[in-house]
Amino acid sequence: MLKDSKRWYNSRTIWGSIIAVVAALLSALGHPIDDNSQLVLTDAILQIVAVGGSLFAIFGRLGASAIIE
Repeated sequence: MLKDSKRWYNSRTIWGSIIAVVAALLSALGHPIDDNSQLVLTDAILQIVAVGGSLFAIFGRLGASAIIE
């Protein structure tokens, strides 16, 4: 039974899988991406998602019309 939950876009498994599929497609087209580069891309995407989510929360709070109690 899973206790913790997270959004799909915060999942390293999901992003790793997406990048693996893209890397396979690029390799088939003659542009291979090595395993290390795939890991670096996965980490970079997760960092971008985390920053984006944080900025969204900050600007959402700044633009809100109701106070937090």
